[in-house]
Amino acid sequence: MKKLLKIVGILLLVLILAAAAAATYVKTALPDVGEAPVVTIEKTPERIARGEYLANHVNVCMDCHSTRDWSLFSAPLAAGNFGGGGELFSRDMGFPGVFYARNITPYGIGKWTDGEIFRAITTGTSKDGRALFPIMPYLNYGQLDQEDIYSLIAYIRTLAPVQHDIDAPAYDFPVNILINTMPAKANLAKRPAETDQVAYGRYMATAASCVECHSKREKGEKVPGTEFGGGMEFIMPNGITTSANISPDKTNGIGSWTADAFVARFKPYADSSYKPHKVGPNDMNTPMPWTMYAGMKESDLRAIFAYLQTVKPQSNKVVKFRPQQVAAN
Repeated sequence: MKKLLKIVGILLLVLILAAAAAATYVKTALPDVGEAPVVTIEKTPERIARGEYLANHVNVCMDCHSTRDWSLFSAPLAAGNFGGGGELFSRDMGFPGVFYARNITPYGIGKWTDGEIFRAITTGTSKDGRALFPIMPYLNYGQLDQEDIYSLIAYIRTLAPVQHDIDAPAYDFPVNILINTMPAKANLAKRPAETDQVAYGRYMATAASCVECHSKREKGEKVPGTEFGGGMEFIMPNGITTSANISPDKTNGIGSWTADAFVARFKPYADSSYKPHKVGPNDMNTPMPWTMYAGMKESDLRAIFAYLQTVKPQSNKVVKFRPQQVAAN
């Protein structure tokens, strides 16, 4: 018996030492995405215009890196903090810690090089080599065209400085260790020709990160096999809003929709007469930034629809909203 206990003790010690060594490696050697590239991006009018379009209507960077007015439907951007960061992602919302969007105006990242911004957007690694939590979908952005990333950076460099200091993130265990395994080297690809509608639509859907919200999630991670089937729950003061099924399932998704119907779902929010309504205590609200995505070119929306018709149909039936008193039961 003593011999058996001794063997068990040795095995436990080996396991403990191995776990400690693995944790040390993760904390000290990762993320391993390489140095920030040495690049100076020329701020041409064409790049700035493309970057403005992407940042406000496709990648919607300005959605998180500003302040949203959650008293109004779809939480449009509030005045006075454009690009100044501070949008909160907390435990109450289902995140493994407390995170704040960074100030991306010159006040926040004015001392970053273009290469350091490029590395952050495409790999999830900060100026100081620290891993970023993938609320910003850098794993998607790392698949985009280098020129589109350059355009985003060129536009961001034109933002007016906003003096807004942002708190550091607070990670829960074990995310405080696993966070270093999340960044990945970029796998950039050329933007397909618009004439190849499905391939181009896939590219634009990747840029817009449609799959990130329109899939089920557990403990912050996308559930494999649920892509585009909706089901991500957003815990909000009014209740729980669940993302829609945008797969081509004909019963519960958008398989019976036409491209015209898909475009029509967005375009009312682009009308200059549209005014978001106040949200009552038990009314549905949504994190979907309709007014921003509504500014997407119609041809881009049609391409995204064409691509979505090719993904795997998901039969997931979504209950879009459960009011506070219902969600609590």
